[in-house]
Amino acid sequence: MGDWGPVAALTELDPTDAETALLNAYCRDIAAALRAPGMVLDRDPDAIAEHLDLPAVALQNHVLMPAEYRRGGDARLARAVSGVSCVSWALVAERLAYGDTGMVLASPGPSLSSAAVRALADDAQQAWFYGRLAERPTWTFFGLTEPGKGSAAAELETTLTPAPDGVGWLLTGEKTYIGNGARAQLGVVLCRRAPGPWGIEAVLVDTADAGWHAELLPLVGLRGSRISRIRLDGMYIPPDRLLGAGRPRSRRGLHGALRTLLWFRPSVAALAVGVTHAVCDYVLEHRPRLGGGDRARLDDLIDRSMRVRRLVYAAAAEVDAGAANAHRIGATKMSAARLAEEATLLAADLLGPASLREHPWLEKTYRDVRAFEFMEGTGNIHRRGVFQGLLRGNFFPADGPADGPADDPADDPADGSAEDSAAGFAEGAAEGSAEPGRAD
Repeated sequence: MGDWGPVAALTELDPTDAETALLNAYCRDIAAALRAPGMVLDRDPDAIAEHLDLPAVALQNHVLMPAEYRRGGDARLARAVSGVSCVSWALVAERLAYGDTGMVLASPGPSLSSAAVRALADDAQQAWFYGRLAERPTWTFFGLTEPGKGSAAAELETTLTPAPDGVGWLLTGEKTYIGNGARAQLGVVLCRRAPGPWGIEAVLVDTADAGWHAELLPLVGLRGSRISRIRLDGMYIPPDRLLGAGRPRSRRGLHGALRTLLWFRPSVAALAVGVTHAVCDYVLEHRPRLGGGDRARLDDLIDRSMRVRRLVYAAAAEVDAGAANAHRIGATKMSAARLAEEATLLAADLLGPASLREHPWLEKTYRDVRAFEFMEGTGNIHRRGVFQGLLRGNFFPADGPADGPADDPADDPADGSAEDSAAGFAEGAAEGSAEPGRAD
């Protein structure tokens, strides 16, 4: 494409620094290449293997990998990506979702597990994890959600018990709704070693080890995300794969889980914003003379999407500053997910009664965006989080000092606002699959 449509181009008017401008320009030139493969991926999720040479795949790896482990890519990519930041990842998520969200979620790379590794792993563990990713295209997973407990991180039932010889651990339990679980080679599993919230641990897992079992779940949309169910049958975990072993209990497993959710939640909102702008541009492409009340409806949605977009980047900047506010992040993600659904509904209306049959890309996107409601927490969970923030008086930044350690949800296991992750898309898809017509 080389250029955005008129709606996506509006976002480039926002002031930005030179590095972000480079990254944005790089995304602009490569995002369109995801559109056609995304349609193929909807029919055959394993087709991602045929597109691993796309610049967008290398970009995702670069933006989530520490600099010393980055491999491949061209000189322009190297200039566009420096350190790992939530803002940069949100920008990449938004721009690549404008091409195709399914391709973003299907691509190999560090994914959610990278945040837990950054938060908890020592140097040797990071070398083991990122070194494997640097060798070849490698899929990863983040194993939090369980069949009986959802993604309430403080209520996990997957257990970590001492190995019979006293060296290492045995991992036993089930995880469900895990993005890329059935095709991943590496990942992080949250489990319980002792009672209470500080008895939660995080371990590195190699899926080639004995005791690993995974199966795919049926999906309505975002089929490339390969949402899976996992069974861990006494899987041996060497001592050096227990993350954060030298840290205080309050800064280990549960802390890593909540840091992961807070770090990635703005990017889910960014995915939704990117798709919203893609849908709006699609409408303008196919109804270039749109006017009157119809144009007013579209303009209203575009205006609201621009406001939500600013909230996304404000939330990501707070994460990078170590001042993440779970309540505001949740509200932003909820608003972005709702906008993406509204965009597809409006597009189907404006393009006519048969639009979902006449426009295959719109029909696919119509299904895909329903995932955002369930990824990284449903709307009801985030509404509760907003209420908690208002009740505590720390939802709005102006109500007090910046939210730092005193408002860290990892220090408050009773606060569920950050505990409910992207558990639900496959659950929602299962409910909808009986009706006619990702991610962690």
